[in-house]
Amino acid sequence: MNRMRSVFNNFMKNERYSRFTLQTEQDGERRVEVKLSEDGLDGDAEANPGGSPTFRPAPRGQNRKNICFLLVATLLIFIIGYMVGYLIHGRPKVSQSCENNTVYRVATSVPFVPFVPREEPAPSLSWVDITKLLENKLNSETFTKTLSEFDKVSPRSAGSYEDSRLGNRIIDQFKQLDMKPWNDIHYVRLQTPDENKPNTVTFGSDIFKPKGYLAFSGTGIKTGKLVYANYGLPEDFAVLASNKVEMEGSVVMMRCGKISFAQKVANAEGKGAVAVLIHPDNKDMTADNEVYGHVHFGSGDPYTPGFPSFNQTMFPPTNSSGLPKIPAQTITYNNADKILQAISGPSGFGRSLGGIKNITVEVNNVLGFKEIHNVFGVIKGFIDPDQYVVLGAQRDAWGKGYARSTVGTSTLIELAKAIRDMVEKDGFRPRRSIVFASWSAGEYGSVGATEWLEAHMSFLGKNVLTYISLDGIVQGVGSFYASASPLLHTLLENTLRVVKSPIGSGSLKEMIRTDLFRPMSIDDPAYPFLAASGIPSISFHFISPNKEEYPYYNTLLDNEDHLNYATSQNTASVTASAAQIAGQMALRLVHDHVIQFDMTRYKKVLNINVYRINDKISTLQKSGTLTDVRTVWLLHTKASFQRAADAFKNDVAKTDLSDPEACRLLNDRIMRIERSLLSPYVSPIETPFRHLLSGQGPHTLAAIAEMTDLEQLHTQLALATWNLQGCANSIVENLWDVEFE
Repeated sequence: MNRMRSVFNNFMKNERYSRFTLQTEQDGERRVEVKLSEDGLDGDAEANPGGSPTFRPAPRGQNRKNICFLLVATLLIFIIGYMVGYLIHGRPKVSQSCENNTVYRVATSVPFVPFVPREEPAPSLSWVDITKLLENKLNSETFTKTLSEFDKVSPRSAGSYEDSRLGNRIIDQFKQLDMKPWNDIHYVRLQTPDENKPNTVTFGSDIFKPKGYLAFSGTGIKTGKLVYANYGLPEDFAVLASNKVEMEGSVVMMRCGKISFAQKVANAEGKGAVAVLIHPDNKDMTADNEVYGHVHFGSGDPYTPGFPSFNQTMFPPTNSSGLPKIPAQTITYNNADKILQAISGPSGFGRSLGGIKNITVEVNNVLGFKEIHNVFGVIKGFIDPDQYVVLGAQRDAWGKGYARSTVGTSTLIELAKAIRDMVEKDGFRPRRSIVFASWSAGEYGSVGATEWLEAHMSFLGKNVLTYISLDGIVQGVGSFYASASPLLHTLLENTLRVVKSPIGSGSLKEMIRTDLFRPMSIDDPAYPFLAASGIPSISFHFISPNKEEYPYYNTLLDNEDHLNYATSQNTASVTASAAQIAGQMALRLVHDHVIQFDMTRYKKVLNINVYRINDKISTLQKSGTLTDVRTVWLLHTKASFQRAADAFKNDVAKTDLSDPEACRLLNDRIMRIERSLLSPYVSPIETPFRHLLSGQGPHTLAAIAEMTDLEQLHTQLALATWNLQGCANSIVENLWDVEFE
């Protein structure tokens, strides 16, 4: 370093400045005369005591030598600095889990880069080439091996040593694939049974001590008249009311199915019940099978609603509005059947409805903090790396969780391997990035995924263009259904036309004989992405014909043998087909110049909801009940949205798709649609699912169509109208094109 400093100083000392003097010529012009002195600085000063500074170059040979030394020194400094920076920042750091001594390798920063327009790369693969490559890499033989490997780690409840060990394994896989893995740590409150004080159900002289439980239940001891409410649907409670069965102060027993555990408990609590019992249906499983689940009518950590569960952040004590206040407990079918045979009362649902004999429910669940880790890897895009599709699967399970999480985790890893291989070896160049996410605490209501969304809400809402859930994608074979944002309906239909059926020679589209799409329920793992964050999302499922869901979900019988039976021993091939669907959708979204969202599919959804509200208000006006409310503005905003969607389609047709910046502008507009359907007029704490069409709460169009409070109806109609107009405005290219009528 001293040698380099000396060279630099000598170089600077040998430099001199030229003498600039202004000479006036005879023609009156002033010109600059440059004189190069060969004397030293002092000599120059004497020769020109009041004059200009001078420049005298060093001897020619010496100057060249010094410049060479300077260049070599600069190069050495750059190389040394680069190596030091790499050693400090280039390797993942190690994080130690304080609870279970599990080591996680964590990247020091999220591997996304700001958008920088790049030149369009020369296309190397056609879409047909891409789909063939993916099909060749995802086959049943591959999944047979992967499913077996991931089935070895069980049980793996959220935050447990097994859950952490599997998370480490996934990080290692992503590291081997050079996918820059990182993780996301949260400290959440989860409810578990008290080992020293079990939950009990007492009926007469019988005392039952179930091992299954419902997380986030109210605790305590409650006694009341036992009432049987079938599935706990609103129409089921209407049957009880028509038979004059008193609900206030009762204990309600219901069977699994149709709606989530949380919805069942919320419906019963709304009718005045003091406790709830839920049992499985014996048609599909053994009579002594225990059932597990949660009853939070929401997602994420219910004790930090709307904000993330970070240990270093001090939040005030807050409970989610979706937490029940009454105890809720599962019970085996055998025990439930024994109780129901003795309750008497009026008949309904093929049983006595009860309302006569008392039953006591005691729930002693305890809350505790758990450290959970979400694990991520990324394949970066080449044009718009800051726009990305997220593929996600939950990692935890009550028991083996074969259909619940093993299949999804295996699919996540195999898709990462296949797509990474296509980039590295086959010349595939995705325009946008693909993020692969392994979630923890999914069994408690998508806790890990929701906390991640809450932690990065403003960022993710603008950059994540789609979430594809891999949870429960294989529950049988022979039928298929999906729940998705309308923006993704056309993309899924087109994908099903080219993916082969796992049990026949035709396509999956030809295999499906029932309605393809179902509304997305609140317990769907994709729901918080769509309804809380405004991200177009999809979940899909292979299932057996005439089945609504896999019967072994939420039980310890969710294992390889039962899923193989449900798929007629074709689990690996069905999983390969499911991976093809998810993979082709993701690749299409990151490959095409313009994101493959179909805005026209929202037209039908809007028409149905708007006309329901219009019919309701027209009926109220004709009866004289409502006089000062009109729907003309709501109808106008619906038409405004349709015009904006048509204008966008025309803009795409007129755009030069070889221009990356022009495509970026189009994609920015289309990515705003779902997010702009989130109501800005409700609190994310009280009403986390803010989506105008898919959310939960009085702000939704569905709720407005059923509203009986006329003052609330007037207010919510006005807010929803402007919310919808804001969505239409967000699609428009320029501010001066926005409709203000």
